[in-house]
Order: sequence, then structure tokens, then C-alpha cells
Amino acid sequence: MSTGLAVAAPSVRTRRPGLRYLHAEWTKLRTAPETVWLAAGIVVATVAVSALVAANMPCGTAVCGGDPTKAGLTGVQLGQALVAILAVLAVGGEYGTGMIHSTLAAMPRRAGLLAAKALVVTCVVAPAAVVAVAGSALLGRHLLPGAAGLPAVLRATGGTVLYLMLIGLLAIGVTAIVRNAAAAVGVVLALLYLFPILAAAAPDPHWERHLLQIGPMTAGLAVQATTGLDKLPIGPWAGLGVTAAWAFGALLVGGVALAARDA
Repeated sequence: MSTGLAVAAPSVRTRRPGLRYLHAEWTKLRTAPETVWLAAGIVVATVAVSALVAANMPCGTAVCGGDPTKAGLTGVQLGQALVAILAVLAVGGEYGTGMIHSTLAAMPRRAGLLAAKALVVTCVVAPAAVVAVAGSALLGRHLLPGAAGLPAVLRATGGTVLYLMLIGLLAIGVTAIVRNAAAAVGVVLALLYLFPILAAAAPDPHWERHLLQIGPMTAGLAVQATTGLDKLPIGPWAGLGVTAAWAFGALLVGGVALAARDA
């Protein structure tokens, strides 16, 4: 009986390498001290900035003008940076310490390894994003009463949660490409914040609109809008689709680079 069990155990692990990869990556991520602090930071930074913006917006009537829902979610523009750092460290930290060699020796299926990292990071980002976005939305609703209907508010908040999850995936893909945590943080933050700067500096409104349409942040955060949708450079869901294209494109290129190069 003991011999049979000894043979069966490796057989199960062989048949289910995906579960083994997920377990290993989850163990590494949850035991890293920065994971808890960054997840908490996502919530605190997002809610704090959103509350600060909402509290200082003029609103002299029972219903505020503009787009109170979007204004109440302003903190996401800071919270996304912490999402990116958390995701970058999940991949880049191993390159910095050299642990990636041991990881690849134990888990040689590189596509499976990258997928496992993407999934466990998403599992950490998702609840933090839900708490951060829900807290911001509730505070914004209290400080900036608006006329947006429930479907529009749910689309804005739910879409913002998805947006933060996509930013995490984008950061993982970029880190797999550059293989350096500091460089990956710089690249991801440049991709997020450079497009709105270039759009603001564009002398031609046509180019400004196109830059806003293709930037992962400027396009993706269109999902937060609840008013004036016809005046947006890109529609809410189409904009989130642009962010998804950036994220999955980075993961695809990162997966190819991970498979093609030595650790």
C-alpha cells in the first residue's frame, strides 16, 4: 500500500502542473512582506485622493454639475501606480535576486509560469481594487451628490475595478519583457502617464484625440464617465478594450520573450 501511494503522488503532480505552479506562485506572493503593504496602499491611496478631490470640488446645490461619479474615482490615477509596482515585483523581484533560475528549474513550462503569476497577482489586485473603488464611490456619492443613474454608476465602478486588474496584467507583461523591476516600473508608469501629457501638448485637436484614444490610461478611464459620453474621445467599453489590448499584448510579448531567452 505504501509503495502505491509513493508512486501515485508524483503522478498527480505530473498530471496537474498548473495547480503546482499556482500554489508555488501564490505562496511566494502572499509571503512577500511588500504584498500586504502594497495591497493596503492601493486602498488607502485611492480612497484618500478621491476623498480629497471630492471634498474640495465646489458643489453648491443638491445636485453637483459635471460628472460627480468620475470625480469621486480620481484616486484611481494614483492607486494604479501601486498596482503596477505590486505586479512588477511579482516578476522582477525574482530577476533581481537571481531566484528566477530556481523557479524555472522547478517550473520549466514558461508560459504556465507567466500565466500563474498573472493569475495570482490578479487575485490580490481584485479585492484591493473592489474595496478601493467601492470606498471611493461611496465617499464621492456622499460628498458630491449627482444625477447619474445606478446602471451608469455600476458600469463606472465595475469598469474601474477591471481597469486596475488590467494594469496589473500590463505590468506583468512589461516586466517579463524587460526583466528588471526598476526599468519595468519606469516603462509602465510612462505608458500610463505619458499619453495624457503628450495629448495636452499636442497642437492639433485631431492628434490630441487620437493620443487619448490609444493611451492605456486615458482610454481605459473613459469607463468612469457617466455624463457627456458623446463628447468622449472614445466610448467607455471601447476604451477599456484598448487597455485590455495593451495588457494582453504585453503578456503575449512577455511570454514569447520568456520562452525565447535564457533566465
